[in-house]
Amino acid sequence: MTKRTAFSFFSVYYKPTRIALYRFKPMSNVNKLFSTRKIYDLKKSDALFVKAMRDNCRYQYGHCPAYKEFLDRFRFQPDDIRTFDDLQRLPFLPTLYLKKHRMLSMSERRLPLKVTSSGTGGNKSFVGFNLRSIWNAFKMVCRVAKYHNLWSARLTRYVVFGYRPRRDNSLGASKSAWGFTFFAPAASRIYALDYKDGGYKLDLDNIKNKLVKYSKGRLPVRTMGFPAYTYFLLRQMKEEGLSVKLPKGSLICLGGGWKQFYAEKIGKQEFYDLAFEVLGVDDKHIIEFFGAVEHPILYTDCREHHFHLPAYSRVIIRDVDTLLPVPDGVPGLVNLLTPLFDSAPMLSILTDDIGVLHSDPCSCGETSPYLEILGRVGVKDVVTCAQGAEEILKDFLRTDDDTL
Repeated sequence: MTKRTAFSFFSVYYKPTRIALYRFKPMSNVNKLFSTRKIYDLKKSDALFVKAMRDNCRYQYGHCPAYKEFLDRFRFQPDDIRTFDDLQRLPFLPTLYLKKHRMLSMSERRLPLKVTSSGTGGNKSFVGFNLRSIWNAFKMVCRVAKYHNLWSARLTRYVVFGYRPRRDNSLGASKSAWGFTFFAPAASRIYALDYKDGGYKLDLDNIKNKLVKYSKGRLPVRTMGFPAYTYFLLRQMKEEGLSVKLPKGSLICLGGGWKQFYAEKIGKQEFYDLAFEVLGVDDKHIIEFFGAVEHPILYTDCREHHFHLPAYSRVIIRDVDTLLPVPDGVPGLVNLLTPLFDSAPMLSILTDDIGVLHSDPCSCGETSPYLEILGRVGVKDVVTCAQGAEEILKDFLRTDDDTL
């Protein structure tokens, strides 16, 4: 047996009509990156991250004609990626564009997992995972969950402030929340958004009654989901003069952002105080997650509630007028980078989030920079911010009839 054969292996991917086998190459730099165990040691993973991004860029360039044309337009080649500074020059795709246009580097038949963004603005991003991307994402989630002590063998009651899963529900937020309920064995699962009469209906009264019941038991409770719905319930319970103390080991977990309720967003400390007053859960047992369908890296806040960058991704903050990188500590548009996807050229995406990257030491002990999300801008604002910066967004935010 040759060395090449010994280090090759076969994997299975789903097709509607048959199960097919295809051969993976020996462990790539992308696989090595997502096998990193020291998840917040960026200095140790910097060189590997650059190599993984270059490898992924080569693959996307060779398998997605639209992306090849895109890079050619900016006179950028995958082999131009040699250092992190080169990644700052890598042309990015705005999430606003991805919500209107589907870009794939392989057939959808090779994508057993397909998800979409929430589409609160009317358009949804489509993302598909092939088996290798699923495996790398799984390794990432397992390591992040282990680091943040999310694994438990104790039976747990789950309260999901999100959608009850359905076969026809492809929302990434729904699938992520459902996956969260496997960090500890589930004694029960209840959902704030249940499917009734042909649509999802919000039922906070049922959640309130269940929490009162669970507070009298011994099993820990873990909530998960949209912070807006969690806040609405806490506010309602306080207005009714109702407070309980959830069992020891309970967690309040937040993810998915405030979406269309951004105007009602409250400060973190105000939220923590309200959660302690109503449910008896202190801020050390409140965990927040950040991510995006177009960038499904699991950012988990530390005990100081900072989103430290994991080894699997990097973040660039860009000036809202020029789209050039800004120094740490300066707010701007959030540009997220990861080589996770095989299926689509989502190496570098520009979000509509305004954020700031901090490199100051954190009292949690991690040296990795941390991302602070300050807010979100709308489509018109992003277009306005981008004018004069090589007309990047102006070029991309075209009618649906235009394609790359």
